[in-house]
Amino acid sequence: MHHFSDRLNAAIRSKKTPALVGLDPRFDWLPEEIVSAAEAKHSSKAEIVAAAFEEFCFRMIDVVAPLVPAVKPQAAFFEEWGPAGCLALQRVIKRAREAGLVVICDAKRGDIGSTAEAYARAYLAGEDPESAIWAADCLTVNPYLGSDTLEPFVKVAIERGAGIYVLVRTSNPGAGTFQDRKTDGHTLYECVAAVVNDLALNTTGNGHYGAIGAVVGATYPEELTQLRELMPHAPLLVPGYGSQGAGAGDVAGAFDAEGLGAIINSSRGINFAIRKEPYSEKFAPEEWEQAVEAATHDMVADLAEHTPAGKLQ
Repeated sequence: MHHFSDRLNAAIRSKKTPALVGLDPRFDWLPEEIVSAAEAKHSSKAEIVAAAFEEFCFRMIDVVAPLVPAVKPQAAFFEEWGPAGCLALQRVIKRAREAGLVVICDAKRGDIGSTAEAYARAYLAGEDPESAIWAADCLTVNPYLGSDTLEPFVKVAIERGAGIYVLVRTSNPGAGTFQDRKTDGHTLYECVAAVVNDLALNTTGNGHYGAIGAVVGATYPEELTQLRELMPHAPLLVPGYGSQGAGAGDVAGAFDAEGLGAIINSSRGINFAIRKEPYSEKFAPEEWEQAVEAATHDMVADLAEHTPAGKLQ
């Protein structure tokens, strides 16, 4: 069985970039042609939205699969629409796996005991897509209940060659309300980081990194650099680039000297590039896929120019 971080790093080296494209479909922002096609085939709103999300994400995958190593579907946008939306999410993950992409399902699950294990077994397929209903390579996990939240996810990840990314320092403005609280001179996020690095160290593959990683936001660049040092064995998932305001220079501290150790997410900035300059000036609304491709190329080039990921080129 191939280790998660080994597979991820192989994909990053193959595509020569750590760029990660989030799949965040928003119905009101979808291309008119996709909405019209869904409305022609379905009558209920949930089925219309789910069908539109599925087509949009399939076409997104077709565009970005040659360019990036991984995608990150956001489960909440699909779950909002009930069974039809959940089925669309399952199909989107399957399509991405078939396209050779590493799939990180962003569902931020977190519980204890048998409930946590059920979540893990539902989402974490790891190397074999047939091993779990949702068929993801990796899952985001909320550690707030404590270390016993993580244990079942770690167990299943090891069994299946999967990975998890634990929320450590998130990119949202209110993150510090809890995460900056100090006990014995250490912030909560530092305490979580220490646990994550221990788990990562105990789950390393052939390389330096473990199957257990951390979510660390790009909107706090100094803390990102600090946490890279505190978690030398944990692969990092870094949100906040692009639409949330962080640039390539802000994420440079996430990488090791070889340009590995982190994957940088952009969702809205890629999905809906057609809605903003310069892409809205270069492309007509119906050319949204060309805008997605151009925005992805621009992200790859930006990361290569301003971070150690340039060594992958």
